[in-house]
This record gives sequence, C-alpha cells and structure tokens, in this order.
Amino acid sequence: MRQPCVQAGRFATGMQGNRQTMPHYIAMNRFLVTPENEEAFCQRWLEREVLLQSVPGFISFQFLQGPEKEGGRLYASHTVWASYDAFVGWTQSEQFRQAHAGAGQGRALTAGPPVFEGFTVLQNVTA
Repeated sequence: MRQPCVQAGRFATGMQGNRQTMPHYIAMNRFLVTPENEEAFCQRWLEREVLLQSVPGFISFQFLQGPEKEGGRLYASHTVWASYDAFVGWTQSEQFRQAHAGAGQGRALTAGPPVFEGFTVLQNVTA
C-alpha cells in the first residue's frame, strides 16, 4: 500500500510546541445500528469490560454516536495506539480474544458487519 506522506518522510517524531507529529495509529470500527436496536447496542458497549488499559501501546478509546443515516444511526469505536505495531499486538493478544469472544452476538443489532478503517496519524495538534 502506498503511503506518500510517510514514505516521503513528511512527519517528524517528537514534540514541537503543541504540534505533536508522532506516527500514532488510529483503529476505527463503524457500525450502522437499526433504530429498534440502538438501546441494546449502546448498553452492550457501555457495560462491557474494557481490557485495553493493560495492552502495551494503548493510548485512548472513544465510543462515538454519529448521525442518523438511511437504515439506522452510525456508531464507531475509535482507538488510538502508539504505533501500528502496537495495534497489531492488540489484535494478537489474549485481551483481544476476551474482548471479542461474544462479538458475533452483536450482529443482530446492526444493519451489517462493522466496517474497519485504520489510519496512520501524520500530525496531531493539541491545546
């Protein structure tokens, strides 16, 4: 896969004032949830055990509610990792297996399978 900004060395590691330009990795899963299943879907996410804090390279997690779309409402899980390798480590960990043990049960609550999107952070500007 071609990554022009990364290949060209257009980001630097470290901090420059409030401009953080470290190559973090963001992993997102998007879900289209049918209206009649929104409450159960949210409850499943908000009441589950979170196992991420013990995984090396984990930075943060957000559970997001998006706009209504045709067929339901958009939700997303958004996880920030110290690197792509840290994310891969998570996917191969015992914590990942435990967290996803009942994942197939949630399919009945969504209008289809989750859509995964992964991003390399090229720049992160903070307050």
